[in-house]
Amino acid sequence: MLTAFARAFKTPDLRKKLLFTLGIIVLYRLGAHIPVPGVSYEAVQQCVKQASEGNNSLFGLVNMFSGGALLQITIFALGIMPYITASIILQLLTVVIPRLEALKKEGQSGTAKITQYTRYLTIALAILQGTGLVATAKSGALFSGCIVADQVVPDQSIFTIAVMVLTMTAGTALVMWLGELITDRGIGNGMSILMFISIAAGFPGALWAIKESGKLAQGWIEFGVVILIGFVMVALVVFVEQAQRRIPVQYAKRMIGRRSYGGTSTYIPLKVNQAGVIPVIFASSLLYIPALVAQFSSSTAGWKTWIEAHFVKGDHPYYIATYFLLIVFFAFFYVAISFNPEEVADNMKKYGGFIPGIRAGRPTAEYLSYVLNRITWPGSLYLGLIALVPTMALAGFGGANANFPFGGTSILIIVGVGLETVKQIESQLQQRNYEGFLR
Repeated sequence: MLTAFARAFKTPDLRKKLLFTLGIIVLYRLGAHIPVPGVSYEAVQQCVKQASEGNNSLFGLVNMFSGGALLQITIFALGIMPYITASIILQLLTVVIPRLEALKKEGQSGTAKITQYTRYLTIALAILQGTGLVATAKSGALFSGCIVADQVVPDQSIFTIAVMVLTMTAGTALVMWLGELITDRGIGNGMSILMFISIAAGFPGALWAIKESGKLAQGWIEFGVVILIGFVMVALVVFVEQAQRRIPVQYAKRMIGRRSYGGTSTYIPLKVNQAGVIPVIFASSLLYIPALVAQFSSSTAGWKTWIEAHFVKGDHPYYIATYFLLIVFFAFFYVAISFNPEEVADNMKKYGGFIPGIRAGRPTAEYLSYVLNRITWPGSLYLGLIALVPTMALAGFGGANANFPFGGTSILIIVGVGLETVKQIESQLQQRNYEGFLR
């Protein structure tokens, strides 16, 4: 692997792509440390320190996707979360709105149009989320329990607030542009790589916090157990992410003039985890709403106390059970809207393809639906276990909460993006007759 990596840097054009990607990553991390105008840097640092000691941040999920920039209130505080949300919304609306579905079928021109809509929606969401973040920081609710929480935004004039929202929105647009630059001129998968960097940036601090809070051998035993759990989870994710059910497809031979066309054999790859990390993100976002409502509510009713007791910390049985069931539900939901067996069966029938032993048309669609439902069950259970096992295992060391960096979302994203990046570099090496990473 190291030899192949060295050969990648010896190839001039591939070396330029790698160095360009590294440069964009440096700029992205630099912007995550530049405070927004109008924010008291000293007050923010003091509150962030208290929040990390309490280890119970309500905004932990969004903060993880921004690489810690959210709680620092920097120009990249919103990170790529608005773009992720916009992409998911457009993907869901494609199934509901016929116009978007028609654009998706138009090929490259339709995809470019949907991408433009995604950009517009990203800016709108950035304005909305930026306004909410500034309002939360101004009221002191962003760092509840901090002594100087009401001093994070000293000047609370309309002009200052507008500048802060505009700066965060521009930062989100810049992050989106940097991701597209990596896709066009770098090694590809720009948004995924920025997401990877954001999550990986929080790992060293989280690991060291576990070591500092440990009691066995000055925390080194807890540190070693966490590393071991991380390696086991990564190995399991790699194994399942590569697993797929291959449906054989045979194309009939056709004679056009004196030439023979078709007659080839291929397969339809149905992954065990067809939905990817989307169900975990959906479930985390949905469970994030009750805690948010309870925090902003000034009521002292019983429902607020019950939510704070059961749905704020990630190690409570109610939270764990609800989280697991939501992941299973969203796994089936997302697979149902992203893979259409009838459309696949119609395309196969149109080009003379058929599954051996299965009649073309409706029987093929029913067979694909049956197989997809069968493999989605283990895939959804796997997602639930990956999301919950690290939290339950690390809860014994006092270092886990609902959004711990070694949780399901972070591991799935890091391993998935890592595998995809390695495959892309490998394919570019193989085009130049070099041996790639995967043998």
